[in-house]
Amino acid sequence: GLVLGIYSSEKDEGSAQFTSAGDAFDRLVSGKLRELLSVCGPPLKKGKTHVFHGLHQDFPSVVVVGLGKKNAGVNEQENWNEGKENIRAAVAVGCRQIQDLEIPCVEVDPCGDAQAAAEGAVLGLHEYNELKQKKKPVVTPQLHGSAESEAWQKGVIYAEGQNLARYLMEAPANYITPIKFAEHIEQKLRSFSNVKVHVRPESWIATQQMGAFLSVAKGSAEPPIFLEIHYLGGANANDSPLVFVGKGVTFDSGGISLKPSSGMDAMRADMGGAATVCSAIVTAAALNLPLNLIGLAPLCENMPSGKANKPGDVVRAKNGKTIQVDNTDAEGRLLLADALCYAHNFNPRAIVNAATLTGAMDVALGSAATGVFTNSSWLWTHLYEASILTGDRVWRMPLFEHYTKQVTDCPLADLSNIGKYSRAGGACTAAAFLKEFVTASHWAHLDIAGVMSNKDEVPYLRKGMAGRPTRTLVEFAARLSQDSHN
Repeated sequence: GLVLGIYSSEKDEGSAQFTSAGDAFDRLVSGKLRELLSVCGPPLKKGKTHVFHGLHQDFPSVVVVGLGKKNAGVNEQENWNEGKENIRAAVAVGCRQIQDLEIPCVEVDPCGDAQAAAEGAVLGLHEYNELKQKKKPVVTPQLHGSAESEAWQKGVIYAEGQNLARYLMEAPANYITPIKFAEHIEQKLRSFSNVKVHVRPESWIATQQMGAFLSVAKGSAEPPIFLEIHYLGGANANDSPLVFVGKGVTFDSGGISLKPSSGMDAMRADMGGAATVCSAIVTAAALNLPLNLIGLAPLCENMPSGKANKPGDVVRAKNGKTIQVDNTDAEGRLLLADALCYAHNFNPRAIVNAATLTGAMDVALGSAATGVFTNSSWLWTHLYEASILTGDRVWRMPLFEHYTKQVTDCPLADLSNIGKYSRAGGACTAAAFLKEFVTASHWAHLDIAGVMSNKDEVPYLRKGMAGRPTRTLVEFAARLSQDSHN
């Protein structure tokens, strides 16, 4: 199969405009493609397709897909590169049509941006069907022509990174337990000589005095794991690393503050923070990015049992601060509190944590963007610029003292794990809580609860767990590595 892009004409009349690959193919078939398109009715709108059969012996089926306007670039209102997004969406639609035709291989028109085209193809075809007997046919996308093979390969690596996060998040919680999660990541990193993976057991977590993390883990029969990854891509092993921290609750029942049963199955993806940061490091290693990167993922389940945290219990975090657990379903911040304290041991250049932390974040932004709370404008600028390129957007949220007061005004301990006005500003009070465990001057907290899954909002992702914002984290790390090079 072959997927070709076509631009919509600037004015309503006039023939549509091919990409250079489309032009070349049309010449190959003596203008038949243009002829067929002209009799198919009005020009193709963005993301719409025509399928033609029997045009050329090498390509029994050709899908022509609308790319929208030719020179679409960065859209200031949308905070993304519209041209790249159009390509990702169009290519994904085209590749899925080839898959529906049960053709095992598809060549993809680079559409002027081979990286975006590769991302669209690889992300668009991904589906979790490990446990089904009846599977969709596997389609292998490859670049049509040879002009942009390096950019294409980079796009494939970016998309495979996000697909790894999607795989981990989508898999059932009895398949991805804390230890299975760690083993899966370890296996992905085995071939890299400059990566060390430490799978820390419960006894190690106890010696580190991570009382907040252990208090969540003790409710489950699954033992907790603290996963620690060191990627040494920098010129000097002693250069300060970028540290990624991810919340790794492999199933979240809410604990004693039990969640409603409807939709609870989606809480197998409550380790989305750990999945995205670990996948970003796997991708950085595959791209051989020139920087040092450390990944930290506290992994456990949050379950109701006779040993579980009870509302009103007080636990002690690694930095000595006491926390009153007023709601056992606000557990992610307890794991992160200890992991953030530990992150400071590495003299980090910056700390970025990701977590499916609050339903309030989903209420605030929905699935349009990841909410970012940060104490560093430098860090924010890099994240924001990275997200414009990837189309997986971020939006800055407030870290006001106003919210800190709501978590430090606590009857029994230094902090409460929920704000004193309950639901008001829930994503902001959660971020204020985390800030109490950070002394680094460059720290960002990414609340990814709203972008955890995809219904139909991102056209190049199927329905299911989204693996967002893995590509933005990778692009951000790549920008930081260039920064240190210059």
